[in-house]
Amino acid sequence: MTEGAGTPAELSRRYLELLADASGTGRSLYRPELESLRLLGERSAESGHGLREVVSYCLGATREVWQTLPGIAGASTLGELRRAGEAVLAATDAALAALGEGHERAQRLAVRQEEALRREFIDDLLYGRSDPGVLAERAERFGLRLARTHAVAVAAGEEPYDDVHPVVRRVERELVGRFGERDVLLATKDGRLVCVAPDSERAVLDFFAHLALRPGAGYRPARRVATGRRHSGAGGVVRSYEEALGALDFADRLALPAALLKADELLVFPVLMRDRAAMAELVRSVLGPLTAARGGARLLLDTIAIQAEAGYVNAEAARRLGISVRTLSYRLERIKSLTGYDLSDALQRYTLETAAMGARLLGWPEQPL
Repeated sequence: MTEGAGTPAELSRRYLELLADASGTGRSLYRPELESLRLLGERSAESGHGLREVVSYCLGATREVWQTLPGIAGASTLGELRRAGEAVLAATDAALAALGEGHERAQRLAVRQEEALRREFIDDLLYGRSDPGVLAERAERFGLRLARTHAVAVAAGEEPYDDVHPVVRRVERELVGRFGERDVLLATKDGRLVCVAPDSERAVLDFFAHLALRPGAGYRPARRVATGRRHSGAGGVVRSYEEALGALDFADRLALPAALLKADELLVFPVLMRDRAAMAELVRSVLGPLTAARGGARLLLDTIAIQAEAGYVNAEAARRLGISVRTLSYRLERIKSLTGYDLSDALQRYTLETAAMGARLLGWPEQPL
């Protein structure tokens, strides 16, 4: 334990004073003395000295002064020597325990401070709330070089993720075990698990998605994982993150069956919703007449959606709907008679399918347009 940065001289002086007194009197260490040792343990940790280093230093000092301690050197009988030795060992044990408590106390505080800084950085990174230059400097502390091109993957589970969630720990262990640190950031945000990786490490995001969706026995898999497109700079991380969130949102609103989503495969939906008023007018004019059907529009609207998902193969669509092909044919005729659009016509089919997607995105017919 070196001089200078830490407090070895003060620690040595205080520790040996207590040993000397305990050896001569046979007493235990008092509470204020133990607290002073805890403070020294804290200072040692703050100065960068590990607990093993502190313990080794104290034990080495004990060996050096053992024979010169008052109780040991002044013992005239074997019994006195034994009692003095027991007192020194008891004082050493209590002193080392107090030093360890102080050292751990400082370490816990440092961890909490580091976690707070990391959480603040993640918030600023994903929301783009900090100056790009300052953010890039802060990012290096957490292993990211924002000048590179990055992409973001987001996993959403059936239950919210936090930093101590078993799946989060599992994914973190496996990612670090396979790829090391490699300019990768794993964090939780708003109950979701987020992975940021440079474009050169696309295998990291693929493995992240695989782990989240198939974490193994005893772990609950994620419901969906979405990956944003790759973008450069600090602002690129925000864009990719928002694209991944948007993909998750559109998948939920459209009830898409896919568990693994890529934002660049869903770009049509942001385009469709860019003019919300126009989309609402399309739904109203094309699908509005379905509300005249018995039971409302929902049954026939679902028929349009399932027919599209089945590739317009009537037998497959009927199977997915749990009805006969004859019943499906009746519904298709009903859709045609109410709306004037025929699903067997390519252009009219596209109009109906687009309007049906818009209805899902707008929550119609449950939500008024």
